[in-house]
Amino acid sequence: MLAGYHHWANVLLLKEVASVSDDDYFSSVGLYFGSIHGTLNHMLLGDRSWHGRFVNKPEAFLSLAQEVEADRHALAGQIIDRQNVWHTLIDSTSDQVMAGELQYRTTANEPATTPWIGTLIHVFNHASHHRGQISAALTGLGYNSPEMDLIYFLRT
Repeated sequence: MLAGYHHWANVLLLKEVASVSDDDYFSSVGLYFGSIHGTLNHMLLGDRSWHGRFVNKPEAFLSLAQEVEADRHALAGQIIDRQNVWHTLIDSTSDQVMAGELQYRTTANEPATTPWIGTLIHVFNHASHHRGQISAALTGLGYNSPEMDLIYFLRT
């Protein structure tokens, strides 16, 4: 369910972000990663990084603020295209594995072990956090902000 919500909320947010001028989109608006673009880049980087940990193919990156895609339209497309990787992972993972632990290396290259399912929930919660930041930025800039609460997804 959370993978479906993740995709649904990303689609809603990116639809609104598409109406934002380049000046507003690329300008620093006080978000942790500066701009809407910087925050979306971080969301994509985090999504790819965590997925790599789940499939034991870690993604190398220089920093959590690394720009992985400069073009705003290509970035939006990559975020949307990631939907299938989470459904594939979930559908191909046994209940036994999901009930276990995930072993991986942190961004500081330290070994870590966390509950598998809890870590998956973290991935989707992390994206919700940043979608909320972007939503607040949209409102502050005078744009529409979508209703992305989980309950609205559950009603669809």
